[in-house]
Amino acid sequence: MRIPLKRKMPLPFVLVNMAMTADGKIATANRAIHSFNSKRDLKHLYELRATADAVMCGARTVEISRSILGTGGEQFRKLRLKRGLAEYNLRVIVSGGGSINPQAEIFKKRCSPIIILTTGRASKTKLQSLRTLADEVKVCGKREMNFAVALRWLRAKWNVRRLLCEGGGELNDALFRADLVDELHLTICPKVFGGSKAPTIANGDGFSRLAEAAALQISSFKRVGNEVFAVFRRTARR
Repeated sequence: MRIPLKRKMPLPFVLVNMAMTADGKIATANRAIHSFNSKRDLKHLYELRATADAVMCGARTVEISRSILGTGGEQFRKLRLKRGLAEYNLRVIVSGGGSINPQAEIFKKRCSPIIILTTGRASKTKLQSLRTLADEVKVCGKREMNFAVALRWLRAKWNVRRLLCEGGGELNDALFRADLVDELHLTICPKVFGGSKAPTIANGDGFSRLAEAAALQISSFKRVGNEVFAVFRRTARR
């Protein structure tokens, strides 16, 4: 008798949403300025969150921005319910080493479950501490985060079908290198920060060869006020 092959759990649809300056920076080199977008872009952020089952950020981004990764208010909660989603999105924090400030704003607002993704680099002490902060802590990889495993686990355990990532640059870069990004939303703001050490939307190891680079195509492109809103979609999985 033939034994059917076990199918892999499908991946969530992954969106990355970022605002950047005209020279591609998402913050100044010293991180003193990291919020420079308009009210319209903030609304766009909440509109995207209202389409997602979960919102994901790197630990440092969560700390610096003081974000709670929330819905943005009653208007967007109603929109989520109208779409058949949970009233509040799941909140996912990524920290390879398990270093997260327990006083971060996100832990003070218990509106929805908080999930922390980490690796074997996190010590037992840190893991114990994280479990007091989050609803669940998942180790995905020995030294480096295995995002394919992490995302399939989010789909299987938490029914995450649509995942919105809001940075920072190293997290975005890891997702691009793992070929997991389906759509990129970019708001281009009329500022220039400069600085070789100022972070970009994909600020990690990057691709070493042009042939390996993430290939995208423009889906939409429009000007609103003095900002440009662009959407890129993947061309095909590598």
